[in-house]
Amino acid sequence: MAAEAEVRDELHRLRARVPQLTGALAASVDGLVLAQDTPGVEPEGLAALTAAALGVALRMADATGRGAFRELLVRGEHGYVAAYAAGPSAVLTLLAGDRANVGRLHLEGRRAGTRIGELVEAAAEAPPAPVPRPSPKPTAPRTRTARTARTVTGPTGESR
Repeated sequence: MAAEAEVRDELHRLRARVPQLTGALAASVDGLVLAQDTPGVEPEGLAALTAAALGVALRMADATGRGAFRELLVRGEHGYVAAYAAGPSAVLTLLAGDRANVGRLHLEGRRAGTRIGELVEAAAEAPPAPVPRPSPKPTAPRTRTARTARTVTGPTGESR
């Protein structure tokens, strides 16, 4: 994806703004990693779990009439896992320590989710870059050769 570097840069800036973040991952809603900054956490597994949690969150929001998915927060003994909508086709997952300011986490997560969603959508709408074709190999100039006449003989041995 052309926007991968830009999304990764956004994740790094987010981690710089929120020091309690221990990881950040942008994934497709299908669970494919788009970009990640998750030291100590296997990104493919986290993206797959995010997609599964997103599916449950979407169903819960729909079943209770709460509207479209916006965010999901899980609080564990050692900190938080938060997921934020990042446009219609991506999700931002943040990992934070137990001392994280949840209000700040939400504020920055929502902003970054919006920005990442814009980057992903812009990349999806952009025409694909042309594939460079290899330049033809130089060939030696062709030289003319004398053609020899072929004699074709018929079944009786006479020339045609």
